[in-house]
Amino acid sequence: MFVPLTISDFLDRGSLVYPDRLAIVDEPGTEGGLGRITYREFAARARGLAAALDDLGVPVGGRVAIVSPNAAKFMIAYFGVSGSGRALVPVNFRLNSSEVGYIVEHSGSDVLLVDPEVDEQLAEVRARHRIVLDGVQDADLFAEIAPGRTPKGWEPDENATCSVNYTSGTTARPKGVQLTHRNCTLNAMAFGWHTTVTDRDVLMHTLPMFHCNGWGMPYAATGMGARHVVVRKIDGEEILKRIDAEGVTLLCGAPAVMAAILSAGEARRERGEPVPGAGLVRMVVAGAPPPSRVIERVETELGWEFIQIYGLTETSPLLTINRAPLEFDALDSGERARRLSRAGVPAIGVRMDVDEEGEVLARSNHVFAGYWQQPEESAKVLVDGWFRTGDGGYLDGPYVVIADRKKDVIITGGENVSSIEVEDAIYRHPAVAEVAVIGVPNEKWGETVKALVVLRPDGEATEEAIIAHCRGVLAHFKCPTSVEFRDELPRTATGKLQKFKLREQYWQGHERQVN
Repeated sequence: MFVPLTISDFLDRGSLVYPDRLAIVDEPGTEGGLGRITYREFAARARGLAAALDDLGVPVGGRVAIVSPNAAKFMIAYFGVSGSGRALVPVNFRLNSSEVGYIVEHSGSDVLLVDPEVDEQLAEVRARHRIVLDGVQDADLFAEIAPGRTPKGWEPDENATCSVNYTSGTTARPKGVQLTHRNCTLNAMAFGWHTTVTDRDVLMHTLPMFHCNGWGMPYAATGMGARHVVVRKIDGEEILKRIDAEGVTLLCGAPAVMAAILSAGEARRERGEPVPGAGLVRMVVAGAPPPSRVIERVETELGWEFIQIYGLTETSPLLTINRAPLEFDALDSGERARRLSRAGVPAIGVRMDVDEEGEVLARSNHVFAGYWQQPEESAKVLVDGWFRTGDGGYLDGPYVVIADRKKDVIITGGENVSSIEVEDAIYRHPAVAEVAVIGVPNEKWGETVKALVVLRPDGEATEEAIIAHCRGVLAHFKCPTSVEFRDELPRTATGKLQKFKLREQYWQGHERQVN
């Protein structure tokens, strides 16, 4: 017997087994928010969205873009869009208008869903149907399906595109990663298994839902009937308050989220207030390997379990997981943290290797189908049955250790920034002759963007002017946080920029050039 794997399976099971259980707790006080909804209502609204897309004439395989911070409606869109055979296009809401416009146009999205928070700044971005998620324009889209009506449905195909997730790469324009239902389903199953998701869990969404579909955890938690707690903005103290109020047991995020929580926890202890979640909360971290001392603080100061994963949008994302095994129980906290700082061991169904040049390779059912409308780019990374991650590293027994990043991508606060894209923006400044953009270590964000600039002979510019120029053409998180002016930049005899030499002085004392 063959039954296609689709992400519909997760909500179908959750709503069948736990119809009256609280499913989603939306961010309080949000325009267009849905409050607290049960699994029965969750499923009915997802079917209602599918039927509304039928009415709009969006075909099976059609794309629906959503630009929004975390929201209950984003959760519903996962299943109402992808679950009805369309492809969801989750867009980073921090991008500027031209960047979002490119993604909507390149993906060929029929529908654009826009959160009220970003509606004004994206006023010029259009699609055949542009709908604001304000509770008025989208009222019919996110209502429970009418009694007696069923969506048109589709012939389930596990190899169909579930979502197109745009990610920054080594080129100025982002690439659309096609994740299939098979990719997303098996990733969620493996992720849920390795992190022991159960029906008793309460998952707090501190990871952006646009980021690789929340790493697939929304699917995994839904399938088990866990409760989802929506968080729109990262504030360490607010996170701790909601962990206490909602009984949160699980959260995912970048090192920057972890840093915010640690700072809030420290402030609480200084005030003599308790820090919630000790012995109950487990936190899954990825985006950049955090220093071992930070890992130690999570486990000793907060009393939470630290779990690290490694992966990419192109791998759905789970490749490796580092969750302390039985053998770590006898270790002191420092040594335990040091071992947890490695990327981890292969997840179920994943094979990892490192080639002769030190590039980390992977193969699994989680690896994407290719880049949307860019077969030549797909061919560069899908080679001989392996996915070339672009990361440099080595194997330590079964453990993968990431040592450097071969692709010119800076990961700041868990977000990918293409150094080439930033360089292209800086080159547009009339005073700039040369520029190199690199990532430098930062305790809070993991890495921050630094620009090394050579001015034209008659050019004049200040650090503030270069940063302001970038903010006029790029999303703020992509802009340099510091600028240094140089007389020249190191290059090879053929003129190739030697970024490793530029990084060296900033990474002294670090084992790897990824913080």
